[in-house]
Amino acid sequence: MLEIEIDGKKLTVNQGSTIIDAAHTAGTYIPHFCYHKKLSIAANCRMCLVEVEKAPKPLPACATPVTDGMKVHTASPLAKKAQQGVMEFLLINHPLDCPICDQGGECQLQDLAVGYGNSGSRYQEEKRVVVGKDMGPLVSAEEMSRCIHCTRCVRFTDEIGGFQEIGMANRSEFSEIMPYLGKTVNSEISGNVIDLCPVGALTSKPFRYSTRAWELSRRKSVSPHDGLGANLIVQVKQNEVMRVLPLENEAINECWLADRDRFSYEGLNSAERLHKPMIKFDGKWHETDWQTALEYVVKGLNGVSADHGKDAIGFLTSPHSTTEELYLAQKLARSFGVNNIDAALRRSDSRVSAAQQGALWLGSSITELAAAKSLLVVGSSQRQEQPLLASRIRQSVKKGTQLNVIHVADDELFTTLNAKLIVSPAALVNGLAQVLKAAVSIKGVESTLDLSAANVGEQAQAIAASLCATDNAAIILGNVAQHHPAFSELLSLAQELSRITGARFGITAEAANSVGADVAGANPARGPMGAAVTAGLSAAAMLAAPRKAYFLLNAEAEADTYNGQQAVAAMKQAATVIALTAYKGAGLLDYADVLLPVAPFSETAGSFVNMEGKLQSFNGVVRPQGEARPAWKVLRVLGNMLSLDGFEQNSAEDVRAELLAKGDIAAKLNNALASTAANVAAPAAAGLVRVGEVPLYHADPICRRAPSLQQTEAAATPVVRVSPADAARLGLNDGDAVVVEQGSASVSLQVRADKALAEGVVRVAAAHPATQALAGMFEPIQIKRG
Repeated sequence: MLEIEIDGKKLTVNQGSTIIDAAHTAGTYIPHFCYHKKLSIAANCRMCLVEVEKAPKPLPACATPVTDGMKVHTASPLAKKAQQGVMEFLLINHPLDCPICDQGGECQLQDLAVGYGNSGSRYQEEKRVVVGKDMGPLVSAEEMSRCIHCTRCVRFTDEIGGFQEIGMANRSEFSEIMPYLGKTVNSEISGNVIDLCPVGALTSKPFRYSTRAWELSRRKSVSPHDGLGANLIVQVKQNEVMRVLPLENEAINECWLADRDRFSYEGLNSAERLHKPMIKFDGKWHETDWQTALEYVVKGLNGVSADHGKDAIGFLTSPHSTTEELYLAQKLARSFGVNNIDAALRRSDSRVSAAQQGALWLGSSITELAAAKSLLVVGSSQRQEQPLLASRIRQSVKKGTQLNVIHVADDELFTTLNAKLIVSPAALVNGLAQVLKAAVSIKGVESTLDLSAANVGEQAQAIAASLCATDNAAIILGNVAQHHPAFSELLSLAQELSRITGARFGITAEAANSVGADVAGANPARGPMGAAVTAGLSAAAMLAAPRKAYFLLNAEAEADTYNGQQAVAAMKQAATVIALTAYKGAGLLDYADVLLPVAPFSETAGSFVNMEGKLQSFNGVVRPQGEARPAWKVLRVLGNMLSLDGFEQNSAEDVRAELLAKGDIAAKLNNALASTAANVAAPAAAGLVRVGEVPLYHADPICRRAPSLQQTEAAATPVVRVSPADAARLGLNDGDAVVVEQGSASVSLQVRADKALAEGVVRVAAAHPATQALAGMFEPIQIKRG
């Protein structure tokens, strides 16, 4: 610890701190542009010059380390003169376009110019003009004359994004910030450069010229997409969501947002929003009033129940729904006598629900996971599934964490890997078994599982050695593992590997409320807070053996299930399909019988439980559109109309309190399975097997309707990716048209040879409109020349 003095205040700071760090500790503001607490030191704006006693000239506070006994003056005449001189230079070439600049009203340069600028300019020559750049559909760089070359955006893409998509070319007054020639910025977290830019050079393209910052109301919320639970500031004008910004929370999303959290708000105002209840009769859709629509639903449920029994009804609930909605949905189903309810719509392994001993979760807090010395990620397209968690893991690797991967594709993670095992989906279980067998050998203990079929390879040995070398290790299973038909085997192996090595293990929650769905009881084998219930069918079982009636909550069967082809066929044969939805999508209009308009997260109060088991509540930020109602209210009214007990709640808080009174969430989190008898068979030589991950911007209904996100490279029409060996064997070249067949469907796409894939693997995205007609995400598939 060092003692220093800043503007007469004495304080003690850690050795290695800079002057600007110390000033923040003391509550002293030092003007700056290029400095940011999450980025490396650049010291190129020079706005933070301060006077240090015994130093011959002013020093940059962001780059000057503190020494014992140092005396700093941040507002002395010398410091002020230096800061004013820097400001004059920064404004020499800056255009005087504040009245039309999107950054107006929240611009650092504008604010500091008031305190450190002159009333007029001494510069009489022509100002430089910089040609705008194309950075893609999300980030606007059309006014680069405003750039002050702080390089925050350059450092962000390199250090946080992992890949330098933006750079600074040339020198002196010819310097320009630009993407690589012919390229756009395609990072899944690119929108953060908008927040980082201290001027109006980089702005939000969807928000551009739409309103002024001071006209917006700021309201807190929580991301409804992946399971991280990023905290949001939603900005509203005239009852419309206009922009979404990060709310800093160091334990969850730090000060960043993924692009789907930031730009998906466009989907809230989609032309497909459902504004009135609709009923289909005579093959046509008709708008109606709420009373008629609800009576139609009650009649449909009672009719199917009377004719076919309660087991003929299935409830499919989206894990993007709030905890309160999921709790009332399962309460409605079970009170009515229906046990078939599930929120894990893309899970193909029906055995997991029956073997669960608690709600599946991350196994630790997000910060604890990031602090692990060794990390094994199994079956996860990390950057696509959990953009901010992947970024946090990249920072951990820089600090010494050993990252190990077992996956079905050798994806570019923009970080250093300790070891990786790339296998086909059929060999994923065997790959994890190899690591377990190696760990058993290293630790000199016995395993309860039969591992005789696992032949340990070099990479598996390296992964096991990494996990065994520390007492702070973690194992996490991603979306690919959770959707895999052998998810129960993967969980059992992870559980046993955790026992042998002492590592924590868990899963990365696929959706905003995957953990909350388990806690709320939207699970075929577990009630609220794990209460014992009569077991029903899982989502996979309900669709494999079609029901006579389906009740959908915020779910679109063609895109939100493991096998879209099978799901749509099941819907079409049903006597009635009831959908509580915010959107009238083409799929729902095809197979549903009644649509009830419910409010998305921005228009209702509720809560999500993120992957670390933290319940985060929020309120609606705007009024519901049209006649849409919060889903919890619709479910409550249906409970009353069906003459069921326990549906008297008056607010979302009442529903939440009823659930939380049944137990403590933290006590109900448990990744262990009741049975760990994993079938570890050697992978059989088979034909082509599909790898069908959900694209980054097709994971939920809101993202799928955000125009700007759908213009990105990540949302482009999928291509068929095969290994170079398979491409050669099939006589295919890059760009060739092929027909892929699965089940009863075939789709025409282009093919690409991809060296990241093992032989026998065909990578074709799921949930995209171009591929929704295909069958299971990890099932056999055929390719024919188009």
